Amino acid sequence: MDLTKLGWNDHFAAALSGHSNAGLIPARVVSGDRNALVVVTPEGEQRATISGRMLHLARDSSELPRIGDWVALSPVAGEAKGVIRHVLPRRTRLGRRLPGRETREQVLAANVDTAFIVQAMDSTFNPRRMERFLAMTHDGGVRPVVLLNKVDLCDDPEEFLRRTREVSGDTPVVVCSARTRRGLGLIRGHLVAGETVVFVGSSGVGKSSLVNCLYGERIQATIAVREGDSKGRHTTSSRELIPLDCGALVIDTPGLRELQVWLEEEGLEVVFAEIRELALKCRFRDCSHADEPDCAVRRAADEGRLPRARFEAYRKLQKEQRQLADDRQRHARVLIRRQGRIRPRIEPSADDDG
Repeated sequence: MDLTKLGWNDHFAAALSGHSNAGLIPARVVSGDRNALVVVTPEGEQRATISGRMLHLARDSSELPRIGDWVALSPVAGEAKGVIRHVLPRRTRLGRRLPGRETREQVLAANVDTAFIVQAMDSTFNPRRMERFLAMTHDGGVRPVVLLNKVDLCDDPEEFLRRTREVSGDTPVVVCSARTRRGLGLIRGHLVAGETVVFVGSSGVGKSSLVNCLYGERIQATIAVREGDSKGRHTTSSRELIPLDCGALVIDTPGLRELQVWLEEEGLEVVFAEIRELALKCRFRDCSHADEPDCAVRRAADEGRLPRARFEAYRKLQKEQRQLADDRQRHARVLIRRQGRIRPRIEPSADDDG
């Protein structure tokens, strides 16, 4: 198996060479969960387990192998399986805050080049949710592309396109339909051999249907949305790395009911570029745009030059980002206090919403 077709490059080769363990080989995680991973090695596809040492030393589940990860594997002699000893440093990642009260990151996919953010052109369309996905992709170093699906069921596609461009900035936007295959050629234009793309979005927006169109046959289950409210049901319950004829690799993810961001300041700065520009005119460099005097951002919102909904969405995400930073510091202090104690085993997390 030529691993370069799966995205293997000098970055990962250098990382693997830094491990002194004898007999380690590279492998990429292509499907499964922590208890039953499937990887691809130079010898082909095989099962893999995580070493006990990795499980013991991992601070939380975000440090364990995820779909798309490159790992250092110890083959088991005479069997088509191996033991994962190390996760090689990720180039990019898509992650969110794990639903619930814990301050932990859930890595949805690793080493992704492009994220297709899918929204349906129906009553489920949500610009605020799109902003969250854009912030998540930018923060993880992933290139976003917005797909507006189900144009065949839409009476006014230009209105959806206008509302999308209000929040997407320079992000490419493709109007498409999995049913009629409109826009499929434009989507393929974002696929590159050896690169990995991921489809993200809520349930029922048509992610799996679009994957099926790209692959050429029905490989991902699809279920029609409810007629009453356009709400979708989960059909993808796990993640799998799927090779396409063009040489690109695609990951379809389960629909996310909840998207609590796990991001640094940079993600917000990119997604809300117009607010970043306005903030340069605030009196205070560290203006929070709440109640400080001479706030250029708040003034623009009051005067209608900055849409009020856009301003409020920024403030909400900014508050979540700062709360996350505080929670992470608090969590780090707890971990320091636990040093020297026996680490508890990492329990399986609520990996998906479906």
